[in-house]
Order: sequence, then C-alpha cells, then structure tokens
Amino acid sequence: MGLFETEIADGVLTIRWNRPDALNSLRLEMYQGAAEHVRAAADDPAVRVVVLTGEGRAFSAGADIAQDRPVGPGRLAPLEAGNALVETIIGLPKPVVAAVNGLAAGIGATIALSCDLVIAKRSSYFLLAFANIGLMPDGGATLLVPAAVGRPRAARMALLGERIPAATALEWGLVSHVVDDAAFEAEVAAVVTKLAHGPTQSYARTKAALAASTLALLQQAHAIECAGQDELFDTADFAEGVAAFREKRVARFAGR
Repeated sequence: MGLFETEIADGVLTIRWNRPDALNSLRLEMYQGAAEHVRAAADDPAVRVVVLTGEGRAFSAGADIAQDRPVGPGRLAPLEAGNALVETIIGLPKPVVAAVNGLAAGIGATIALSCDLVIAKRSSYFLLAFANIGLMPDGGATLLVPAAVGRPRAARMALLGERIPAATALEWGLVSHVVDDAAFEAEVAAVVTKLAHGPTQSYARTKAALAASTLALLQQAHAIECAGQDELFDTADFAEGVAAFREKRVARFAGR
C-alpha cells in the first residue's frame, strides 16, 4: 500500500491519504501524486467529482517536516508542491469535496479548505499550527481562511494556533457541513452522489466565477508565504519549535 490510495467508482475519484500511524502527515510524493490525479480528472469523463479524505483518525496532521526537512537548496520543494496541489484543486472544473474525518492541521487544513465543499465529522477540528513551531501559514491559508471567516478570526487561528472544533468551524463559515460521526459516511455519499449526477458544466463555471471573485490573489499569497517561510526556516524560533514538538514540551521562543 502506498502513501495514498485512489479509486474511481460511479463518477467519483476518491483520493485517500494513507499514513494513519503518522496521522496522514504529508510527504512531497503525496502532494505531487494527488495533484497528478486531480489534474488528470479534468479530462477524464469517468470522473465528475473528486473526494479527498484520510485513513484512520485524521484527515492530515500537516507537513511531515521530520522527513521532508526544510534544509538545503530544495527545502521549498514540499511547500511548492503543496501550493501546486491547492491551485490544481481550485482550478479543477469539477467539484472537489474534502471529507474531513478527523484532525486537519497545517497544510492539511489548507488543502481541505481549498476544496469546494468541506464535510467534517463533529469530532474533527481544524488547526493552523504553524505559529506553534515558529512558522507562518502556507499553502494559501493566508488568503483562503480570511476569505471564508474574515480577517479577525483568521488572525486568531494563525497567531494563537488554537484548535477550532468542527461546530465552531461551521458557525464561522469555514466549512460547509458538520455531521455526527455515525452519519458521516452516509452524508458524504449523499452529497457526492448528488454532485456526480449534477450539471458538470454548470459546476465548472460556478467554480471559476467563485475563484475569480474571492481567490484571484492566490498565486500572490503563495509567493508571499514561500518568501516568509524561507526566512523563518533559518530562525532560532523555528529550531526551538521543532525541538519542543519532538520532545512534547512547550516551546520557549526568544523572538529570533
């Protein structure tokens, strides 16, 4: 079994992150592979809707910085691959649904929020954990989140690194659906089936219009985030944040 699994059935392409023991933390190959499948779905008549989800108890805990370490000349490659996946999801002329089965953190949260509909288990939560390790939101989160919930709530999520329970995410407008855990699979299936039998051309033009009116600055946001992360990777606070995370203790940031 690979880092992710794919299946096409009844007009639905399902992409499932498959690192449950690592809470589906994302590797470079996972961004790249998922983007390839989403990109190919654009011209595949067998696919009318795409679903992203995770195996086990997490949608995704975010980037796997333990393995894709941000050092050396290629250190931005995972970040750029994550950006490409987000842009591919938004640009796909077919609906994309995030079935958030648990924790969605960091770039995992960003990827979920780049989807057209976000269906979350009631027990799930969202977390922009970047500041907790001395980094800034990326993947387009600095645009996607305020576009959904407004600047004050986006700042709260980004600066304080708080867990946002699914019910709060729905109240804020961060997600489209919250479903009791027992009913989650059935609700996802019902929504996806409706989309798979819906007016695909209508969906394509609706997606394009919504993106044009709310996400036109996505590439600019990606550029700003990449430049910011590139600088933050070299800070003492980032080194301390990673060390504290690995040692399961509170980080002692020095502001440098």
